[in-house]
Amino acid sequence: MSQKTIQVIHRVIATFLIKQAGLKRTEANTGAVTLIQRFGSAANLNIHLHSLVLDGIYRNSEGTAVFHEVAAPTLEELQALFAKIITRIMRLLTRQGFLIEEQDRSYLTEADRESALLPLQAASCTYRIALGPRAGQKVLSLQSVPSTDRPSAPELRANAHGFSLHAAVRWGADQRKELEHLCRYITRPAIANERLKRNRAGDVVLQLKSTFKDGTTHIVMSPLEFMQRLAALVPRPRLHLIRFHGVLAPGAKLRCKNHS
Repeated sequence: MSQKTIQVIHRVIATFLIKQAGLKRTEANTGAVTLIQRFGSAANLNIHLHSLVLDGIYRNSEGTAVFHEVAAPTLEELQALFAKIITRIMRLLTRQGFLIEEQDRSYLTEADRESALLPLQAASCTYRIALGPRAGQKVLSLQSVPSTDRPSAPELRANAHGFSLHAAVRWGADQRKELEHLCRYITRPAIANERLKRNRAGDVVLQLKSTFKDGTTHIVMSPLEFMQRLAALVPRPRLHLIRFHGVLAPGAKLRCKNHS
């Protein structure tokens, strides 16, 4: 996940919030913290973003930054915002050479075949085993009877072209416990120790946080297969997984003024 991609996403969201407040980009600032998560609930490689966004804008009033809350987006506004994000990300990926767009289709360019992590990452994305006697096979799973009582989807969400956007969680500044729970959730590690055990055969058994649609509750891997999963989740050197935007950035002008 490149820095420019995250900047594109934040810029679109920031522009939306400032317009919601009836202002221009030069008249107000927003703030957000974005965390790059590389894992899914089954310790699989699943790169996605969690952004904690201020639901309002800061405006400089007589040398003091004053916060103005804005209304939550409607579903129609969220879908329009989502479409704009997709368009700009696709344009960025094409410009950087990661994506080739033709008249009737788009496809990714060839990955770096010399990377030792590539087969591990590709297998992890598809819940398969990369190396060893069971290479190419899916990891073993333990299942129960699939539940028909699935929780209802949050109202503010959108899915299109392989992208998804969820914006259903919103807490007030005075809801400190809820905010702490949200921050703990988006900064959580890939695997919780209490969900990880060894069975009598010596295999690693990982309990899923939530049961899959097909009833899968656990996945079972040999120690070597488990190490392959962990290796695929390791980010490249010097990659910052937490990014700060707008007034929350260390060098933000409004933040500097407030602390002077």
